[in-house]
Amino acid sequence: MMKDYMIRATAAQGQIRAFALTGRGMVENARLAHATAPVVTAALGRCLVAAAMMGTMMKGDEDRLTIHIQGTGPMRGLNVTADSHGNVKGYPFEPQIDIPANAQGKLDVGGAIGAGNLVVIKDLGLKDPYVGQTNLQTGEIAEDLTYYFATSEQVPSSVGLGVLVDTDCTVRQAGGFIIQLMPDVTDEVIDTLEKRISEVKSVTEMLEAGHSPEDILEELLGGMELEILDTVPVGFHCDCTKDRVLSAIASIDKKDLQSMIDDNEPIEVRCQFCNKNYKFEVEELKEIVKG
Repeated sequence: MMKDYMIRATAAQGQIRAFALTGRGMVENARLAHATAPVVTAALGRCLVAAAMMGTMMKGDEDRLTIHIQGTGPMRGLNVTADSHGNVKGYPFEPQIDIPANAQGKLDVGGAIGAGNLVVIKDLGLKDPYVGQTNLQTGEIAEDLTYYFATSEQVPSSVGLGVLVDTDCTVRQAGGFIIQLMPDVTDEVIDTLEKRISEVKSVTEMLEAGHSPEDILEELLGGMELEILDTVPVGFHCDCTKDRVLSAIASIDKKDLQSMIDDNEPIEVRCQFCNKNYKFEVEELKEIVKG
């Protein structure tokens, strides 16, 4: 089975920058962590794939990117965070929902999310993070991010995302691409790229045919001086630790902490991103109060 990784590339002598990713294992690990229903797996998986690629657009080792989607549909939305090294984590607001397939007989991600907004937050270590917000266009995520790049970042882009869920609810395929036009792009390059994108198969069809990220970009940018810059491993990775959770507990009002101690029962705290539970005994809580 193909390992999870992404590639970064340029084409047309730097007039285009491109990203492509395969991430079946990454999305399957997210599915297992949150026990998601198929349509939620598809939505969360698309967002994880996109965030992994967008995260590597940042430069700093400590930079963080968050995609927050809030919708009116039964899934209500999701939250995904990525670093600049291909690590992503995230969670859906409602992991278990079941809605009918769309008109094409496919998982109705747009229907699950509904109308709403998409927020992209980039924490680049500055005083204030960059925040970009747009209205959801379809709720299918790829089209919504294409619109976000055009309106919030003024970067003409094409985003393709796909998650294929098998009959046993496991992830069969997951991946995507982002193609972006640089400011000096010529009309000839734009015309060629638009024709290629209109003719290319869906992401899941290409992955099912055995296409690697390199093959996907070759389909889109072959003959346009495609140059692969680097390869980045990607994965679903939560950086929560007991010490971090302990720090969060320590920020709770002392009266509330004392109330927990008075109950004389250990408490459990669950990480939203990976569903891992951390147990704290009464004695540990007493140590926090002592300060």
